[in-house]
Amino acid sequence: MKNFGKKALIKQRSAKRVAWTGAIAASLIMLPSIFGGTPALGQQKAERDSLTYGELIQKTEKDEVRKVELDETEQIAKVYLKGQKPDTPPIQVRLLNQNTELINKLKAKNVDFGEVSSANSKAAVGLLINLMWILPLVALMLLFLRRSTNASSQAMNFGKSRARFQMEAKTGVKFDDVAGIEEAKEELQEVVTFLKQPERFTAVGARIPKGVLLVGPPGTGKTLLAKAIAGEAGVPFFSISGSEFVEMFVGVGASRVRDLFKKAKDNAPCLIFIDEIDAVGRQRGAGIGGGNDEREQTLNQLLTEMDGFEGNTGIIIIAATNRPDVLDAALLRPGRFDRQVIVDAPDLKGRLEILKVHARNKKIDSSVSLDAIARRTPGFTGADLANLLNEAAILTARRRKEAVTILEIDDAVDRVVAGMEGTALVDSKSKRLIAYHEVGHALVGTFLKDHDPVQKVTLIPRGQALGLTWFTPNEEQGLISRSQLKSRITATLGGRAAEEIVFGKPEVTTGAGNDLQQVTSMARQMVTRFGMSELGPLSLENQGGEVFLGRDWMSKSEYSEEIAAKIDAQVREIVNNCYIKSKELLQENRTVLERLVDLLIDQETIDGELFRKIVAEHTQVKDTQVVDEKLPVSY
Repeated sequence: MKNFGKKALIKQRSAKRVAWTGAIAASLIMLPSIFGGTPALGQQKAERDSLTYGELIQKTEKDEVRKVELDETEQIAKVYLKGQKPDTPPIQVRLLNQNTELINKLKAKNVDFGEVSSANSKAAVGLLINLMWILPLVALMLLFLRRSTNASSQAMNFGKSRARFQMEAKTGVKFDDVAGIEEAKEELQEVVTFLKQPERFTAVGARIPKGVLLVGPPGTGKTLLAKAIAGEAGVPFFSISGSEFVEMFVGVGASRVRDLFKKAKDNAPCLIFIDEIDAVGRQRGAGIGGGNDEREQTLNQLLTEMDGFEGNTGIIIIAATNRPDVLDAALLRPGRFDRQVIVDAPDLKGRLEILKVHARNKKIDSSVSLDAIARRTPGFTGADLANLLNEAAILTARRRKEAVTILEIDDAVDRVVAGMEGTALVDSKSKRLIAYHEVGHALVGTFLKDHDPVQKVTLIPRGQALGLTWFTPNEEQGLISRSQLKSRITATLGGRAAEEIVFGKPEVTTGAGNDLQQVTSMARQMVTRFGMSELGPLSLENQGGEVFLGRDWMSKSEYSEEIAAKIDAQVREIVNNCYIKSKELLQENRTVLERLVDLLIDQETIDGELFRKIVAEHTQVKDTQVVDEKLPVSY
């Protein structure tokens, strides 16, 4: 029905266009009659100033005529009478077919007369009037012809590549502008050296790699690395997104791939950068049902062009993706993408280097330590750190300061992680309940040996959270032990435990909803992925991710229903043990809990150093470790 609607709309527009063109043409055709005819006012004036043929002969006999001009073409005589003013127009007299008598009278009276013709001037005026409507009509026809030509040319160019081409890419980005991913930079610097000095490698028998795949989470700098390669290489550079290959029309994607590689071969050696290649490089044969898959045809053509029968000497392809698990195996084999460069989130040293790069063009106060910022931002990518300093600069301008201070940095970190700051709550039961909840998290985390130290506890709402407790690790944590995971679960349950201890089980709130989700996820991963339960060292589930159609959707469960019940029981046991431990710690230290809550309600924010100082004053922090306590579990 949509196609019929479109056709009807096109016909309606065409009919309107034809009617409009006809109206213009008709109005233009009427112009000769409008301009060629004698106006009515002119006709009345001509009647008043004209003479009859007989009156002209009489005036000639009376010697009142000074000059006569005879126009045989129009059969009109223009008569100038004696005594008329010089600027008076001549009197027009309609002539007869034979004017012998008038001519004899004029000769007899020695009147100056002659024959004039208006045929040439009339023909010129007529031609001009005709051109007045012919030329616009011709111009209109040329306009429609040009539009139809453009439409046909666009249809012919539909299969052309849409890659942006630069003979020497001037991206403004060099390798010095990329920090925090030194291993990836080293791999890609070799690619630039291949292009600039190939003899260094060919002399020992090495061949130039055909493709480099950049793999990593969003925001880690994959596209930035490609810009740096383009800026350093100094060779022709093509850049395109994977989504620009695929269209709804059959064969267009494959045609664009062929056209792209044809242009690249003409400009070899060169670089081709394909961003988000997973849009076109997903695994083949994943569709449900039959039919032609345009994306698969595009991928087949890409595979052939990268390493097929003919080959592509001198072309290096760089691609970026954050979903390497969905790429086709034929695309990842050596000979197509020879190298897979992991561009991961930076470590502490990498974050410090990235902060130095982004701090170049910002006024940072001398008291601000970039090293401290790097330690406070574990897990931040390069894009996150750039956004962090930009938010800090915006806050500085809003507060009318001349340089970014640590206060703006702290507020920017909170904004990036948790969201925009909200209005603080008034002193009420709700505010006190939130204070117990947040202090419960922080206090349990402080008493646990294997937990990260508290950085800040606040009652200022941010985003969807009405209060926040921040923990900052002392060092990079690549691997997490079983005791650390159980400590995290215990501290996460500290908020719910504090609510139950102070207000009673009937008064617990929904504030722990997100906490319980995190706890359940961590406990389940301990059982099913990390082998940290009584079920033994078994990996019963794959890493969580999106379902890939055709591969995961129809897959069967990897364990029986009996094992599933045991998994649920083990998850409950871990969570229950940690919850009991959390309540014990808070009940044993109820005094410090109350003091910290009163202080938090009064100041709304407690720094980590002050928090630990108050805890040390009231109790001796013991090296408490979460102990496995067996609870009766019925399977």
